[in-house]
Amino acid sequence: MSYVGERLLNLLGQTAFASLSVGNYLMIAVACVFLYLAIKKGYEPLLLLPIAFGMLLVNIYPDIIASPEETSNGVGGLLYYFYTLDEYSILPSLIFMGVGAMTDFGPLIANPISFWLGAAAQIGIFTAYLLAILFGFSDQAAAAVSIIGGADGPTSIFLAGKLGQSALMGPIAVAAYSYMSLVPIIQPPIMKALTTKEERAIKMAQLRPVSKLEKILFPIVVTIIVCLILPTTAPLVGMLMLGNLFKESGVVNQLTETASNALMYIVVILLGTSVGASTSAEAFLNASTIKIVILGLVAFVFGTAAGVLFGKLLCHLTGGKINPLIGSAGVSAVPMAARVSQKVGAEEDPTNFLLMHAMGPNVAGVIGTAVAAGVFMAIFGV
Repeated sequence: MSYVGERLLNLLGQTAFASLSVGNYLMIAVACVFLYLAIKKGYEPLLLLPIAFGMLLVNIYPDIIASPEETSNGVGGLLYYFYTLDEYSILPSLIFMGVGAMTDFGPLIANPISFWLGAAAQIGIFTAYLLAILFGFSDQAAAAVSIIGGADGPTSIFLAGKLGQSALMGPIAVAAYSYMSLVPIIQPPIMKALTTKEERAIKMAQLRPVSKLEKILFPIVVTIIVCLILPTTAPLVGMLMLGNLFKESGVVNQLTETASNALMYIVVILLGTSVGASTSAEAFLNASTIKIVILGLVAFVFGTAAGVLFGKLLCHLTGGKINPLIGSAGVSAVPMAARVSQKVGAEEDPTNFLLMHAMGPNVAGVIGTAVAAGVFMAIFGV
């Protein structure tokens, strides 16, 4: 009987109930809220669902992300190896290739002024960078935190890894993806506060047709120009444009299909669960995380506002030919930010179709956020 009792005690001692802290239970509750938002509300479920489940797993079984040095048999936890691919910037770069294979740069090519709207929205990043330094973050940590303002999860993970901010990668990634998911909630009040009813109702002229040759040349030219100026952007911009060239060339349909579907979804699973697994209670429940969440929101708000205000300036300079609402799409949450521009514009006039016009600044924002990350890496000599 003593043998049986001893084994039962061992079994009870191995349950999670024996080792979890109050913080772990709090993070499990947060994970359940995220799962609710992903499943019930449909907030970026492809990303939020695996992130939430990774968060759930690590707070029940912390060893799932333990490094080989932390285990008795020298073998790391399953999600440790997934997470290593984040730190090495492999998964964010592959995500960019998949995004490129799904992206139509036609609206941006047809209306090059969209580049300026995408650039204006990056003001939020540099505003948050300065504020992060005031909050007590080091220069490199401030840069990693501020990139949240681009509403681009892969770039946030990429830059945090490159700048050696792995300890902050979990909170940064969760904040970035959370704000991406909350674009339809955060942006409309800002857009309405900064524009008049007449401005929101402006109808823009139909975009000109873009030739196949232009679409083929675009990724090649952008890669050459951007990577010559900022070589550090090559992993992100290069993969983005490679995926787009797959799509636009029309000669590698199998590669386009793989990059935009099977490979993309595999990478999302690996990246999402590993990011979620970096949010253990010990790593997440601290003052730095609160600061990161606040700074991310500030960056996102400033980026949205800067895009809209620059759109208002262009509206004035063009004699009312540009609807300022499309400036809010300059953050790189593709295509959700463009859909929000369409939705807010349609509330004033149901016959107003801004989606394609907003896609120009939206895809420009993807490039702009990658360039902002490259600027930080160049500044710090990474």
